Amino acid sequence: MTFELQVLQSLVEIDSTHWNQLLDSESGPFLRYEFLATLEESGCVGAQTGWQTAHLVLRETGNAAICAAMPLYLKRHSYGEYVFDWAWAEAYSQHGLQYYPKALCAIPFTPVQGGRLLAHSDEARSALVNGLKQLVIQNQLSSAHVLFPLQIGLDALAHQGFLIRKAVQFHWHNQQFINFEAFLASLNMKKRKNIRRERRIVAESGTTFKHLSGTAATIEDWQFFYRCYANTYYQHHSTPYLNEAFFMQWAQRMPENLHLIIAKRNEQAIAASLLVVDRTAPISTVYGRYWGCLESIPCLHFETAYYQAIDFCIKENIQLFEGGAQGQHKMARGFLPTTVQSAHWLADDRFLSAVELFLERERQGISQYIDELAEHSPLRQNENLIIG
Repeated sequence: MTFELQVLQSLVEIDSTHWNQLLDSESGPFLRYEFLATLEESGCVGAQTGWQTAHLVLRETGNAAICAAMPLYLKRHSYGEYVFDWAWAEAYSQHGLQYYPKALCAIPFTPVQGGRLLAHSDEARSALVNGLKQLVIQNQLSSAHVLFPLQIGLDALAHQGFLIRKAVQFHWHNQQFINFEAFLASLNMKKRKNIRRERRIVAESGTTFKHLSGTAATIEDWQFFYRCYANTYYQHHSTPYLNEAFFMQWAQRMPENLHLIIAKRNEQAIAASLLVVDRTAPISTVYGRYWGCLESIPCLHFETAYYQAIDFCIKENIQLFEGGAQGQHKMARGFLPTTVQSAHWLADDRFLSAVELFLERERQGISQYIDELAEHSPLRQNENLIIG
């Protein structure tokens, strides 16, 4: 069977049904056409941002239907990826070579696992990976990177010479808790006491919380959320990756996947966090993506972004809560270390070999790191979990 490869400069070049029909229950909400197209239409990605759209779609020769696809961007920097390759870029520069642009298969600004090689057959999946490598070679790009793929995609990439890189995130697992107190009972005494203390500090400040489904949230609610989200970046002298237009459009297109938590003090809204909810996945999942505040209160971040979200998961029988990238401090809040992976291919064999050695040393360090984390598990003795 032969295939034809096409590069899309925008998702609007194809119908949403053609893209979404490639998704399965494990793909997650961030791979939906509605999410990726909203990033483009709001201007959060595009050539001017350093995220030039170059999605790959595959068709069987003589057939107009799409049989495989890949979300792809030509990157002129490494911001918003959460898998750090700055040292590789520096090595290229030291040898007088250009590392950017590079090809990146990922969900912009979103460090979550999911489908990356969207195909219903191994043959199409393999052709898609080969097409990615040919795109790199023909356009004289330095490399191709696939971030946080599922295992089936990872295997296809490794088979064609991609190097596999491991990293650690921290996820919360619902052990069929009947309420928040049952969750606390699963933790060791030190962690239980700390969480109760942090929650008490927020409660004694007079702060209360309102939960809103995406279908119930108003334009004013989203405007307030964006003020909080943007303020977090401004406080760190940075610029938000996502603009207000993106959130407004996203809320209209995917309200069933969104859940707002708004904190109030003296009836005045002061903070907010946003959860992305996937109830249809084999393991129902909540993603904690964005948070921000307009008034600083001790422990408010932990309560708004973590404890309220955990309580929501318990009440809604959600099995998994992903709190974002990095963050060893999450272990003190009941999160457990989880390994995630990415795949990398460099066109220059010399750099490919050097990166392979780098990753081998890094894997050893990560294994040691995970062993050290296991010694500080938040769970009560004999209840430790090994994930991934």
